[in-house]
Parts: sequence; C-alpha cells; structure tokens
Amino acid sequence: MLKFIIKKIVYGFVVLLGVVTAVFFLFNVLPGDPAAILLGQRANKDAIEAINKDLGRNRPLTVQYVMYLNDLSFISFHNKNNKQSAFYLDKDKYSYKYAVSLSDNDCMVLKMPYFRRSYISKRKVSEIISDTLPETAVLAISSIILATIVGIFLGIIAAIKKDTFFDRFSLVLSALGMSAPSFFVGVIIAWLFGYVLSEYTGLRTIGSLYEYDDYTGEKYLSLKNLILPTITLGMRPLAIVVQLMRSSLLDVLSQDYIRTAKAKGLSFYAVITKHALKNALNPVVTAISGWFAGLMAGAVFVEIIFSWKGIGYEVFDALTKNDLPVVMGTTLVFATFFVVTNILVDIIYGVLDPRIRIK
Repeated sequence: MLKFIIKKIVYGFVVLLGVVTAVFFLFNVLPGDPAAILLGQRANKDAIEAINKDLGRNRPLTVQYVMYLNDLSFISFHNKNNKQSAFYLDKDKYSYKYAVSLSDNDCMVLKMPYFRRSYISKRKVSEIISDTLPETAVLAISSIILATIVGIFLGIIAAIKKDTFFDRFSLVLSALGMSAPSFFVGVIIAWLFGYVLSEYTGLRTIGSLYEYDDYTGEKYLSLKNLILPTITLGMRPLAIVVQLMRSSLLDVLSQDYIRTAKAKGLSFYAVITKHALKNALNPVVTAISGWFAGLMAGAVFVEIIFSWKGIGYEVFDALTKNDLPVVMGTTLVFATFFVVTNILVDIIYGVLDPRIRIK
C-alpha cells in the first residue's frame, strides 16, 4: 500500500510541475507590460525599466522560469547578500521559517510559496487567496455534501424501485440537472427564490457568507446567503450522483455473490448495506471527488451571480483588470486541489478495491 501511495504522490508532483510550467510560459507570452499596469498614468521609460528589473522581467525567460519555481517551492535557494542577484533573499517578499547557510552568500530556506504581488492592489497574492478561498471552500463543501447525501439516497431508492414512477421521475430530473448550465440555473433560482418569492423565503438574490451591519459596521455570519448558491452549484453533481448510484447499484445487484447472499437467507436490507453498497460506491466516490475539485474551480459564475466574495469572484475581477499574478496564483491553487483530490481518491479507491493497488 505504501508503494502505491508514493507512486501516486510522485505522479501528482509531475502533473503539478507540468501545470506550473504551462501557466508560466502561457502568461509570459501574453501582450501587455506589467510595469505599465503597476505605474498607471505615472509610467515613463525609467520607471518601467525599474519595475521590470524588480520583477525580474529584464532577465532571460529561462532565468525567470527558475526564479518562479524557486518562489513557488517550499524549499528554495537564495543569495543572502547580493541584492542584484536573481535569487536574493528579500525579507519583504518571503515568509520563511528557517534558513540554513550553505556558504557565506548562499542559503537554503524553508518557506511558504510566494505567488508574487497583485499588480493592482499591491497585496501578496497569497493573502488574497487566503482571504477568499475559505468562502469558496464553504460553498463547494456545502454543495458537495448536498449532492452526496441527496444523490446517494435518491439513487439507492431509484435502483430498488426500478421501473416505477419514482425511478423514471428521478431519471428525468437527473437529465434536466445535467443539461442545465450553472449560470443559467443560478439566474433562475436567484430570480425565483430571491426576488419573486423573497417575501416567503426570506432570501436575497445577492449576499456572501459574511455581511456587515449597516449601522454598527460589525461583521457577522449570514448562513442563509449560502442556501441559494449551494443549491445552484450542487444541482449538476447531484444529478450525476443519482444516475451513477442507480446504475452502479443495479449492476452490483446482478452479480453472483449477491444472489449467493440472498440464497443464504440474508435480509434485503443486509444484502444492500453489507454487500452491494460498498462495491457500488466506487464510481460514486470517484465522481464526487472529481466534482469537488471542479466546484472549487467552477464556482466563478455562481459567485458572480450571487455576489459571493470567494476566489472565483476574485479571479473574474483579476481577469478584467489584467492582474496576471492573481490569475496565475489562483490557477495553480485550483490545479493543486485537482491533483491532491485525485491522489486522495486513488488511495480511497485502493482501500475499497485492493485490485486497484495490484494494477
């Protein structure tokens, strides 16, 4: 099992390295001068050259790439004394914990990844991500919990009640849920429950996890604002979970060992819970995990519709302002979520089905 886990971690690291490389070279060939964006109306030739020198853009692209990898790495190498060095240890940039001297000038540093600074707000991208990521995470987690609990329950009932009205009705709803884009569903749900029926639901079309009191200015938690975005974001994964759970359980129930369990006199409930359900959950676990990572990255439209102040909302704002460090940093965070989630899923898959570890 340990060898299987190490193999998956190495594979995930290689994938992340490929994503970092693609993101760096993609955004560095885009038109536009970051120095001009930073300086705005104050831009002149000398100031632009000074900013580009500070950003390292006056160096060859390969050197910039190595600098970027060094910034993102938890363990990085720096020059302690020479401020002109591409790898100078700038204490204003790096939040490092430990530094081990390798020579009079060079050192190895244990630090958090440095995603550079926003061109617009001048804030560290890591600070922007840490401020907005929790709200997106809450939205994604609540959506996937809704999709998992309701989807598995409805899928089991649909499989048990095969070819009944409930089964056909659930399949129709699942098809509708998968075919409707989140941004379209979001507009309809916001309009219907947040505007037309707001008198009865008490919900609003816009709102975030935290609100501010109009009179005192105090920040408070507003969980009711979570309801409509959660339903909107969770609708498509819920529809997929229902269909996957139904088809997977029907396939398992047709296996020989299930017939053997029935022949031994086990109750229908025991056959479902102790034998069929565990094996039927494998494809469902894979789908849920994939959707969770996708929800983290795909919540952009939902956050814009409901004015949810998450990382998706921040990405959209950064794209409109050509704030490349924010876009690059959030892209890498999303990619990391995908990779880590897939590694965890493969490990869970290996626990549920030992044949996976052998392969």
